[in-house]
Amino acid sequence: MDTHNPGYWNRVADEKEFTTSLAGERFRQLVPQEAKILDVGCGYGRTLQELHSLGYSCLYGVDFAEKMIERGRKNLPFLSLQVALGQKLPFPEESFDAVLLLAVLTCIPDNHEQEKLLQEIYRILKPGGILYINDFLLNEDARNRQRYHEGVKKYGIYGLFELPEGVVLRHHEENYLREILALFHTLEWENVVFSTMNGHLSQGISYFGQKTPQH
Repeated sequence: MDTHNPGYWNRVADEKEFTTSLAGERFRQLVPQEAKILDVGCGYGRTLQELHSLGYSCLYGVDFAEKMIERGRKNLPFLSLQVALGQKLPFPEESFDAVLLLAVLTCIPDNHEQEKLLQEIYRILKPGGILYINDFLLNEDARNRQRYHEGVKKYGIYGLFELPEGVVLRHHEENYLREILALFHTLEWENVVFSTMNGHLSQGISYFGQKTPQH
């Protein structure tokens, strides 16, 4: 199973607009403005631009789609953006005060790869560092249930589905997300509704966690 499909994301890099919202007020309460922040799966830098407008300046982003990074560098030259391929993030241990993972797990259908990414984020976060995630939960409408049933027959995981454009995405069971996020201490978990990049509404979560010394 091609879990990342950078070819798809490179093809749509100049046309897709990402839509999940930033919990900016809560983020500012938890993360000081002098913090060193990394957006994993930053796309073209939309969220980092929002953080910059909130007064943050030490901003970094990585994405596996080269064309997304090119778009970000062209339009937002004040950001530090780079392509990151493979499972290992190109940063030393304990190098960031906060990490963002916004609508990224949905693009990684495989359980093991999701867990590896969270372990990498844990590695590069400083003790006490903040992890902020938003992502998509399972939906109960007929359109999505049909997609999930087709996905489980093909891939063996309920919640996977294919877009006509040729990419596999995932909506998650809430209990599963809680299990894989047990590496972090949960500060806040809010069930929300997001608009997807293709204009639909989806159940989702807004999550803040912390790397605690006992782990």
